[in-house]
Amino acid sequence: MSAPKRWLLHDPDPYQAAALSRSLRISPVLAQLLLNRGVSDPEQARRFLKAPLSGLHDPSQLPGIEEAAHRLRRAVAEGRRVCIYGDYDVDGITGTTLLWRCLHLAGARETSRYIPHRLEEGYGLNVEALRSLHRQGFQVIVTVDCGITSVREAEEARRLGLELIVTDHHALRCELPRADVLVHPRLPGTSYPFPDLSGAGVAFKLAWALCREFDNSRRVGSTFQNFLLESMALVALGTVADVVPLLDENRIFVKHGLTSLREAPSLGLKALLEVTQLDTSRPLTAGHIGFQLAPRINAAGRLGQGILAVELLSSISEQRARDLASHLDQQNEVRQKIERAIYRQARGKIEAEYDLERSAALVLDDPDWHPGVIGIVASRLLERYGRPVLLISSKEEIAQGSGRSLSEFPLHEALGECADLLVSYGGHAAAAGFKVSRQNIAALRERFCELAERAFRRQPAASRLHIDAEVPLVALTHGLLKGIEALEPHGFGNRRPVFLTGGLQIVGQPRAVGKGELHLMFTVRQGNGPRFRAIAFNMADRLQELLSGGGECCLAYTPRRNEWQDMVRIDLEVHDFQPGARAVLA
Repeated sequence: MSAPKRWLLHDPDPYQAAALSRSLRISPVLAQLLLNRGVSDPEQARRFLKAPLSGLHDPSQLPGIEEAAHRLRRAVAEGRRVCIYGDYDVDGITGTTLLWRCLHLAGARETSRYIPHRLEEGYGLNVEALRSLHRQGFQVIVTVDCGITSVREAEEARRLGLELIVTDHHALRCELPRADVLVHPRLPGTSYPFPDLSGAGVAFKLAWALCREFDNSRRVGSTFQNFLLESMALVALGTVADVVPLLDENRIFVKHGLTSLREAPSLGLKALLEVTQLDTSRPLTAGHIGFQLAPRINAAGRLGQGILAVELLSSISEQRARDLASHLDQQNEVRQKIERAIYRQARGKIEAEYDLERSAALVLDDPDWHPGVIGIVASRLLERYGRPVLLISSKEEIAQGSGRSLSEFPLHEALGECADLLVSYGGHAAAAGFKVSRQNIAALRERFCELAERAFRRQPAASRLHIDAEVPLVALTHGLLKGIEALEPHGFGNRRPVFLTGGLQIVGQPRAVGKGELHLMFTVRQGNGPRFRAIAFNMADRLQELLSGGGECCLAYTPRRNEWQDMVRIDLEVHDFQPGARAVLA
């Protein structure tokens, strides 16, 4: 069974919430939500809610950006062949597309794109790809979302006479590659104002600097300006998919990118929206990216066809875009089937091999697991069991692994502590990939679990559910929902608001719903108040637990607007529940 969640209720500050409420003329609940997110100053709160484009930092502040832009402009002017070399995930694919389109708009016709095959080449730069690109006549290589740990590959590029520009955002190591230019928000000795950009965000900053170079002005002309505004849709996709904090610049990118995605999508994005059947007559959210658009782009890279996603996003043919979007949709269905099978097998291993009362981390391997899908499964296992997870596809002698972790246990640092057991690794605090020799898997499991036990002080790392406020159901009005929507985009670093309501009566009989009957749907009311429909995703197996409270329960949930034809109602999206009338708080 899944680890029980510890409910952590924020201590309310009614006096500060009331002051912020009066200053901004917003509801006290919305004011408390802002306070819970560390936003207490009225002017700071206004910027947070509006997320103006003027809040983007000047690209010249990003280390290496101006030299990289100058070198690329010179390469284009000299007719040199340039290759944009991107990672195979959504962040790399969108950043690669963005940078290629910028160069193409500037008149560069000797520019191409390269996405490594996930299964055959693995993550990031590789020596054989560099040699192949050199044989094809490419002279300049620009990485997107990779390269900052590619020390050996940078030496090979130097030996081949390739000009190498690295743009990346992943965690740094002690030794940096000897590239011609490094563009990274965390370079030693520099102080970029916001270090948590995605790979697509870094690519956007380089594109912005390139637009200035080509226009020979700090203020870009209308053509490039329109391009940059439209490109925010791509940055939004990469930023949400890569699970970087949705704060500061990332919040601005996603907020305006969602508007661009809805109002002025490229042919490729329009085809993707159509195949997912998203209704663009209504506002899009970060959730639409995370659960519907990004998985289809990711499916191409996970199953070894990342370049097709780049082709889709840069397509100028409506029919070709539709064909590619349909293909990616089919690939996503294949990916989902593989994911479900691995998830079932992994849960079986966990229940059989681990004492969940004592285990601080989960490390599992299997020769039949698809290396392109284990990262998604690791995310689901992290959510279910509340522990750092490493999954390893061990078919080959050099096995491929993927991990996900909690904020209290930065994954890239933990893998750094295991570096002597690994062939390679890379990533950031929440997610990382690695390669390990099969003979070292057992040793990796032992050390990784020891590190997790030490980090969590030998206590099980049960999931923590942070709850913003305790509210009665009668407080759930459409006005409150409008205020919550002002906090969008929600995601990592700016999670969706979670409310607690106790003493609820279950009305009628709860039932399992959805494909495979995985979800739980039921109706609740508080006292003589109105009824609300509750949906608990992936909790159908907890039906008996829900009923064990004698018809009463407490819910931790996010209210959401449900529109169907001319009917509008408020539903409760359940994050967790406790049977009985009174909630147990940590």
